[in-house]
Amino acid sequence: MRKKPSELDFEEYIRQVEPAKREKSYAWSTAIGLQRVDGLTPSDYLLEVAKKNIEGKISLNKAQALIDSYYESKTERSDDKDDTEEADKVSARIAQVLSEKAFIFSPSFLIAIHKRLFERVFKHAGEIRKYNISKKEWVLNGDSVLYGPSFELRRALDYDFEREREFNYSGLSMDEIVRHLAFFVSRLWQIHAFCEGNTRTTAVFTIKYLRSMGFKVGNDIFAKNSWYFRNALVRANYKNVRKGIQQEPEHLEKFFRNMLMGEHNELKNRYLHVDYKKAKDKAVIEKSKPNVAKKRSKNVPANVSVNVSVNVSVKTSPKDRQKKIIIALSKDSHLSAQKLAEKFGVTDKTIKRDLLLLKKQNLITRIGADKNGYWKVN
Repeated sequence: MRKKPSELDFEEYIRQVEPAKREKSYAWSTAIGLQRVDGLTPSDYLLEVAKKNIEGKISLNKAQALIDSYYESKTERSDDKDDTEEADKVSARIAQVLSEKAFIFSPSFLIAIHKRLFERVFKHAGEIRKYNISKKEWVLNGDSVLYGPSFELRRALDYDFEREREFNYSGLSMDEIVRHLAFFVSRLWQIHAFCEGNTRTTAVFTIKYLRSMGFKVGNDIFAKNSWYFRNALVRANYKNVRKGIQQEPEHLEKFFRNMLMGEHNELKNRYLHVDYKKAKDKAVIEKSKPNVAKKRSKNVPANVSVNVSVNVSVKTSPKDRQKKIIIALSKDSHLSAQKLAEKFGVTDKTIKRDLLLLKKQNLITRIGADKNGYWKVN
């Protein structure tokens, strides 16, 4: 049976012997996978165009031209269509940048990558951020990393690039190399030079930088673990002494160890949540108490272990999340988009897109005004 466009299996091409198809598949799977960090999903049309390029029917330049002309011909516009347009255009551009051999280690090249990926998508493509930002993070229970101040961004970039350029890798073990690279990339991301698209730009720059150093970097780890990559960057840069939370670069180091050393560390988003270690430690303490066996339920056999569950939510797919939104609204019809975003660990923008889709499918109806109204589950 022929696969639907939305089910295009890049692994099928990656497994093929032909190097050209394999390399193109890596580039496209990474490009599409990286859209997930901003809750974006490319269209079936983009996947069809990617397939034609992988099979050698069209060039990357032609693929990008097809995507651009596809959206130029569209007359109807809406918020969710704009999100799909961003996902399609940026995916095509990432695939093209990753397929090129050119690279310069400099802040200017990082900025140039951002401009190429987001030109005619964001008004500020290729421009350094001019205002301060904060972002509510699911792994931080809604808290934010402290990003670089807007007045200091270019100097911060110049400083970090200069330090990295002067760093001597000779004589280092792979453990030391991975630890240093994770530190450099996490610092680069935390500066957050751009208003939007910072993680995608950092990922593309990182892949090209590692290749310039001689590493054979398979892009698929970014495609399959893009959300983990972002959350690991968050944990590597977050510290809250009052709450007893320290920076944890080890999560990002596991990502790099898998990529550069061929290890198979488990990359689970729930491990990155600030409450996970606390809940895990509590479970260990409970299990270590001498009277635990006496408190065992009469209905549980003595040879069956009782696991303590960890109450940390896991990132779900859009369809699963939308189902859970309907369940949540059936229990509390006055839930706001902000509350739903906090509940499911996504941005307000993502929740609003979900609600709009559910309304279009006539699964929910908004009764009354935005401020004082409520949701009706149909």
